[in-house]
Order: sequence, then C-alpha cells, then structure tokens
Amino acid sequence: MQFALRTVRFCMNLPETWVTRRLGGQLIDSSTSMAMNYRAAGRGRSHREFTAKLGVVLEESDESLGWLEMIAQLELARGPEVVWLLGEAKELTAIFGSSYHTAKEKDRQSRERRSDDRQSADVNRRSPDRRSPDSAT
Repeated sequence: MQFALRTVRFCMNLPETWVTRRLGGQLIDSSTSMAMNYRAAGRGRSHREFTAKLGVVLEESDESLGWLEMIAQLELARGPEVVWLLGEAKELTAIFGSSYHTAKEKDRQSRERRSDDRQSADVNRRSPDRRSPDSAT
C-alpha cells in the first residue's frame, strides 16, 4: 500500500504533458492494482485463490517496475523519489515472485497428496473377495 500511495503522489508531480499523463496513468493503474490484489489475496477463500491473486500481484509489480524504468529512461522524472520507487518496485517484484513460486509449489504438493489419498481410498473401497475359502482358485 505504501508503494501505491507514493506512486500516486509521484505521478501527481510529473510534468503536465500528454505523455506523462499516459505513462503516469499506467503506473497508477498497475501500482494500485498490485496493492488491492495483495489485499484481496490475504482474504482468499482457499489456497488456490490466494495463489491466483498472488500471481496477479506479481504481474502488476513487474508492470509497475516497467513503467518506472520507462519514465526514468525518458528522463521524465529525476531525483530521490524515482530512485526509491525503482528500488522498491524491484524488491517487491522479487518478493512476490518468490512468494508466488512457493505458493504454486504448495498447491502442487497439495494436489499430489489429494491424488494419493483418493487412490488409497479407492483401494480400501474395493469389494472384498466373495469366493468361498473352500473354492478352488
């Protein structure tokens, strides 16, 4: 949330041109989406829903980083705030990337456990051998 707030304030101080309005708008969209999807991920109804939302957060953080890099390379903004935002965007992308991959692995392991449990339950549900112990095999 702090990153999104600082990004909005940063964009409010960009020069008034159609280019900065467009790029700043894209940056605001991605950074605020990142914050709100992270918030929603914490309220996920299942681990799979949490993982899916975290994937969106990762995409939005990477997009925010991309817009900031473009703004910096075009020299539309300079100074400590753009440096801080770039550093923070890189860190957030790395953090969310790691978290997303961990969550995906946990989902995979959970699916494998459920599959193993189903196979075990199927074996236990098979009907017993109804042949007489005296009958020839």
